Amino acid sequence: MAPSKLSKRVSTALINALGAGVVPRLGLDHIAVGREKEVATLRQDLENIAAGGATFRLVIGRYGAGKSFMLQLLRSHAIEQGFVVADADITPDRRLAGTNGSSIATYRELMHNLTTKSRPDGGALTTILERWIAGIQTQVAQETGLKPNDDGFDTHVEAKIREVTQDVADLVNGFEFANVIIAYWSGYRTDNDLKKESALRWLRGEFSTKTEAKAALGVRVIIDDDTWYDYIKLLARFVADIGYKGLIIVLDEVIHLLKISTTVSRQNNYDKLLAMFNDVMQGRVSHLGIVIGGTPQFLEDPRRGLYSDPAWQRRTAQSALVSQSGMVDTIAPVIRLEPLSQAEILQLLQRLAEMHQHHYDDSNPLSFQEMEEFLRVISDRVGADKLLTPGEIVRDFMSVLNILHQNPQLSLSQLLQRSDFQLSPVSKIPQAEPSGEFAEFTL
Repeated sequence: MAPSKLSKRVSTALINALGAGVVPRLGLDHIAVGREKEVATLRQDLENIAAGGATFRLVIGRYGAGKSFMLQLLRSHAIEQGFVVADADITPDRRLAGTNGSSIATYRELMHNLTTKSRPDGGALTTILERWIAGIQTQVAQETGLKPNDDGFDTHVEAKIREVTQDVADLVNGFEFANVIIAYWSGYRTDNDLKKESALRWLRGEFSTKTEAKAALGVRVIIDDDTWYDYIKLLARFVADIGYKGLIIVLDEVIHLLKISTTVSRQNNYDKLLAMFNDVMQGRVSHLGIVIGGTPQFLEDPRRGLYSDPAWQRRTAQSALVSQSGMVDTIAPVIRLEPLSQAEILQLLQRLAEMHQHHYDDSNPLSFQEMEEFLRVISDRVGADKLLTPGEIVRDFMSVLNILHQNPQLSLSQLLQRSDFQLSPVSKIPQAEPSGEFAEFTL
């Protein structure tokens, strides 16, 4: 996408997000460079999911290496292609397994962020259901010649709705899921907003007791800490049945699972993740993609990471043949993000400079030689060869562009030489908080 075709909304979002060191949700294709093999793999995953398959990927990269960028790029592509996408960050209060609502909180966040092409900012559950019902009504009208107010019209619509819900009724917890969908249709047909809202609350996992759910909808179960993943699988089948290509679940910041201090609780979360992995790899689910973003520490730490579990290590350890050959296997369950090349980083800086110039209508853009100078200066810092990441470079470069825009009398060379302007220090990789009997012991 050329800078001239970028709307102010998109360029503003890009400039604000990149300047703050966070991943934007808009305009990612404009600044995506490199990672061709990784992107091709994720695109192939989308094709497989649309055809009825399922995929599971661990995208592993250091802080600032582009991990979250890759996840958001996948999210953007999936939405554009007609998938339903839900994403959430794992936090100390949101886990995959736990009690006191810590895992149902993850499910609720996913439902809150449920996104389609027509609802790119989340909250798409109502839109999905009403779009589906409206489509069925249109189909019934075309097939029968009946109008919505004619006798028998609603009976035909309900029959078609039950055809779809029957497909999920035979799955685990599918009968209750189907009954709630029917309850939503009943509320839709009779303009009963309370019944519709009760069905939505149930689907979003917001009922806290079975008694409350039974009184509102006549169902005897609720979505809770133990069962939330079953309903993710049901939702994937359901959205595929009603015309979407499938469901993509994106979970980022899973490093917080490694930071769980209690060994049993941490292992329970790894076991839940393993159950999800096995479901997908063994073909027990359809139309579902699960993408997990994590750091090398989360994967490879032998004491607290996934490698502390022999089952996980066996499934995700890199083949010796691959590591010895120096090649990269992007089709394996783990996609490891390698550093961008110097040429790719320069290409990224050039795109950022063009975007910034177009946004502010600057008449004095940076030259390619000045970008090379900036990259040389930032790369000469102590530790840059080991710790410098695209995220660090982009944040500093955006700061430089902003300052030059506000001070047009300055050249890049003058700015870099000024004693009162310092590039951001190369950050160290955050470590998990110590715990256990050796928590107070350091070397």
